[in-house]
Amino acid sequence: MSVQIFHNPKCSTSRKVLLALQEAGVEPQVIEYLKTPPSETQLKEILRIGNLKPQDILRKRDKVFKEKFADKSLSDAQWIKAISEHPSILERPLCVSEDHAAICRPIERWKEFV
Repeated sequence: MSVQIFHNPKCSTSRKVLLALQEAGVEPQVIEYLKTPPSETQLKEILRIGNLKPQDILRKRDKVFKEKFADKSLSDAQWIKAISEHPSILERPLCVSEDHAAICRPIERWKEFV
């Protein structure tokens, strides 16, 4: 199974999920999303695959989220654009396969991708 992980190497949970996948024999495509933000098209596909709403993948504890978006009520399209433009508000780690996408919090959710 091909797996992508939208990863932040500074996040201990993200590092743990990446290591767990690798130890299980899965070598995911690592996307450091702060350096290479997902496009709006990618985000729409991830949301479709995971049966998720943009609000499900928001990192509400993020400084940028608190400063720019905490008091906002945006449409799905506006949230998708905001995540693409401000990737730090994307919750991590986000794992994606051909037919599944999920935020791996709690950390044990990585098992859905093996």
